[in-house]
Parts: sequence; structure tokens; C-alpha cells
Amino acid sequence: MARAIWKGAISFGLVHIPVALVSATSSHGVDFDWLDSRSMDPVGYKRINKVTGKEVTKEHIVKGVQYEKGRYVVLSEEEIRSAHPLSTQTIDIFAFVDSTQIPLQNIDTPYYLAPDKRGGKVYALLRETLDKTGKVALARVVLHTRQYLAALMPMESAMVLVKLRWPAEVRSLDELALGPDVTKAELTKGELDMAKRLVADMSVEWSPDDYRDEFEDKIMALVDKKAHEGKIEDVETATGEEERKTADVIDLTELLKRSLGGKTTAKPKAESKPTARKKASK
Repeated sequence: MARAIWKGAISFGLVHIPVALVSATSSHGVDFDWLDSRSMDPVGYKRINKVTGKEVTKEHIVKGVQYEKGRYVVLSEEEIRSAHPLSTQTIDIFAFVDSTQIPLQNIDTPYYLAPDKRGGKVYALLRETLDKTGKVALARVVLHTRQYLAALMPMESAMVLVKLRWPAEVRSLDELALGPDVTKAELTKGELDMAKRLVADMSVEWSPDDYRDEFEDKIMALVDKKAHEGKIEDVETATGEEERKTADVIDLTELLKRSLGGKTTAKPKAESKPTARKKASK
């Protein structure tokens, strides 16, 4: 199995399903590093005071949130840490909705979910239940000290967790200010028929292997060519890898009846948002 980036459990009712979270995507592209042309040393980023233009050392940097234009509220590291949600190592399901109800613009990053520690059967039970009912599970999960809204969806023999954008992060279509020529367009039958015919003529089966990043291919071909010509510079770089810590979660697969017996009809309260709307500067 691919390397897990997080381990925990899906939790709904009294049922816990041990799972491992695996990234469903990988970033390729071309990574251009900055180098000093005189020495071929790596070039980093400096922290610069935008008013004086002078470099600022780390001990003089604080974090602030813009409360009004030109006015900031400064927060200490302790205050910021105290606001972080508690990392429970659980994907807490709080509701189920029809899969068609989640708007496309709310969908963010997908991850694969794999069963862990003898959780296969109850994992399959949840997957099949979602598939048969046409529902997705809404959940909250804490990753890297930040809480996310997420949706659990069945995908063939597995499940995926999709991070969702919070509603406040999604702009309304009203911001496009679409005119009546778009919203109430007068299209003739002939125009629609020709457009449909063009779509039919250009329709193909989805084949992801047919699509490649041509820019990356050309750059890497150029890199290979220059490397074989001996045009390579030696650059010293520091490497390191932080140890990932996971929590062991007890597998509880026999609690469906008890969960149903103790269910409540109260809806979860909406997440509160801070008064200041902009993110803290990094």
C-alpha cells in the first residue's frame, strides 16, 4: 500500500473504522530552484520589511490579523496554538447527504481511504451503504492542526475522503453579474441542434493516459539532453525528513445497534467564524 500520511479512524455513532489516509494526487510539474550563478549555491528567501526594505530577523517577526485597513491585531504563538482544534485522530461523521447536493466549487483535495488494523469488514459495510443509498458522509477531520470539512464517498472497491471548502470560502455566482443575454438567452432550435451535433462529433471515451503536460515533457527532455552532454552543476543541499506520528485506534465493529438506539435528531451547530475575515500573515 502507498505510504499513509495520516492514520486514525472513521467515527459515526459508536462505530470506529480504523483507516489510513493516502494522497490521491501527486504534484509533478517542473520545480525550478534558484541558484547563484557565480557559485551555484542555493538561493533562499529573505524576510524583508516592506517599508524600509531591510531584512528582518526571525526574533523580530510577529503574526497579526488585519482587523481594519491598516490596523492589525497581533497574536502570540501561544494564543494561536490555543485556537488550534484538538487533534483526535478521528474522521467524525455528523451527517449524510445526497451525493448530488455538494456543489462542484466546494470540492477541494481528494485522498484515498484504506482500511487499517482489521477494519476491512466494517469499512466495506460503510462503502456499500453509501453506494446503495447514493449518499456521502459529511465529516470533520483535523489534519496538521487545522480542522477541515470533508466528504466520504465510495469509489469502486474503496472510499475517498474529499476535503471541502468551508461555505465562507466559496464566492457566490452573483459576483459574476451575468446579464440577461446569458441568464435568459434566446437560443433557436437550430443553434442547439448544431451545438449538440458538434459535441457528439467530438465525444470520446475518458482515457487519462492520453493527456500529458507538454511543457514538463519538453523541459525534462531538455534537461536530459544537457545532462548527457555533461552540462551538470554540483549543488549542495540539506535534506531531512520529519517523523510522522500516528495514534493507535481501537477497532469497534459491533456497535451499530447501540448507535441506532442512542441516535439523536438534533442537527449539528454551524461552525462559528471569527470577526476578522482575512488570514494571518505568515
